[in-house]
Amino acid sequence: MSKSKKKKASKIQSKLIKYIWICVIPFIFLLGFAIVRLYGYYQDYDQLVRNITGANEYSVDFKNDMDEVMYRIIIGNANWTDAEEKLEDDDPKALISDARKHFQKLKENANEENVVSDLTALIKLLGILDERVDDILANVEEGGHYDENMEMLDMNIRTLTSLIQTDIQTYIYDEATNMENLRKKVADSLLLTIRIIVILFIVMIIVIYILSHRLSKRITKPVEELVEVTEKFAGGDFSVSYHTDSNDEMKTLAESFNTMVKEIETLVEDIHKEQENLKDAELRLLQEQINPHFLYNTLDAILWMTEAGENQKAIQIIQELSRFFRISLSKGQSEITISNEREHVKSYLEIQRYRYQDILDYEIDFDEGILEYHIQKLTLQPIVENALYHGIKNKRGKGMIRVLGKEENDSIVFSIIDDGIGMKTEELERLRSLIAGHITDDDQSGYGMANVEKRLEMLYGEEYGMSVESEYGEGTKVLVRIPKT
Repeated sequence: MSKSKKKKASKIQSKLIKYIWICVIPFIFLLGFAIVRLYGYYQDYDQLVRNITGANEYSVDFKNDMDEVMYRIIIGNANWTDAEEKLEDDDPKALISDARKHFQKLKENANEENVVSDLTALIKLLGILDERVDDILANVEEGGHYDENMEMLDMNIRTLTSLIQTDIQTYIYDEATNMENLRKKVADSLLLTIRIIVILFIVMIIVIYILSHRLSKRITKPVEELVEVTEKFAGGDFSVSYHTDSNDEMKTLAESFNTMVKEIETLVEDIHKEQENLKDAELRLLQEQINPHFLYNTLDAILWMTEAGENQKAIQIIQELSRFFRISLSKGQSEITISNEREHVKSYLEIQRYRYQDILDYEIDFDEGILEYHIQKLTLQPIVENALYHGIKNKRGKGMIRVLGKEENDSIVFSIIDDGIGMKTEELERLRSLIAGHITDDDQSGYGMANVEKRLEMLYGEEYGMSVESEYGEGTKVLVRIPKT
């Protein structure tokens, strides 16, 4: 049973979560799309910066380094012929090889036609430069040819390095142009993304409004209908029934309400057939059991909570109300376990704490050994209700109701203690006389307790029942004694 309750209890909550995700998921997709797109632009932009930075280093240094090392080799200042003494910085072939690898890699990663053309011409010039360098190095290794090498340095090497430098600058210019185009593209994309976000935000606001209105209506409409039916029921119309198409807590509440109404109608018919003295007591018991005003006020509180957007609280109070009526009905049984009676009192107090949260605290403490014994249902709840309405509510400030249960020899004793306003001596005596059946009074206060006492006396004998102690300004204590059954 507990598992099915948990499953049912989650349905309104799952609807709320579903509607929230409907609103959130589009924003997640949009954010992911924007991040991926901007990250792609960032990578392209970063690559362009790296390309320009690397090429710029060759534009500044390559011509000067190449011309200088070739001049030093020709005049003999750089040792080219002796491999052991040759320095790494004096290797023109290495300079050309590094430059060729660098620009070849740029060409492989390039997409724009003008950039590919620039790099193709640049690599070709490096190849020609490599051949002219080989000619001079061959002359140096052979020896002599100084004038010829100087002429080749002026006519070939320096000319080619100037052309290479020019092509590098052309490549840098084209890449800078591509960077500017990319900047414009990113700006346009960013503006488009902002427009999409604004449009989607407006659409989602409209969708959220529609969904929230729809969800609120789906929650409040069944409650309003049930309140209307309950008002008729409170007026004495036992032929009413309530049906809903929803498959959540409201369906459970509707089924409990309809079952309750049918059982009440049956009980009322049976009551009219019994003896006159039992008829009045049972009718009052029935009124205490159902308490349509309690149900109406609770449903009204649920309606206020849903209208105020406190849907989670509304779900919890519906669960407690459903549990309260399940135990109240108990499939028509007059006896229930003390464990169920404890849950019944707890559900009642939990519902009332939602309504009177500023003034009500409670504590329930039963010995584990008594929980499986039986008790007449609705023995403790009317006493707790009396403690709330005639004790706590009449006190200034917050009050506490304590419900205790323990074994005493062959009996079970319950204590209902409140620190409410208490009773004056004449009020206490009137209540004791009312409970004992010595007086009748038009005042309805205390009739629930009188009915409990009458039932206990009829079922268990005069040695069982209740006693009341109270002091004005201090509070009230009610003891209920029943046999172990």
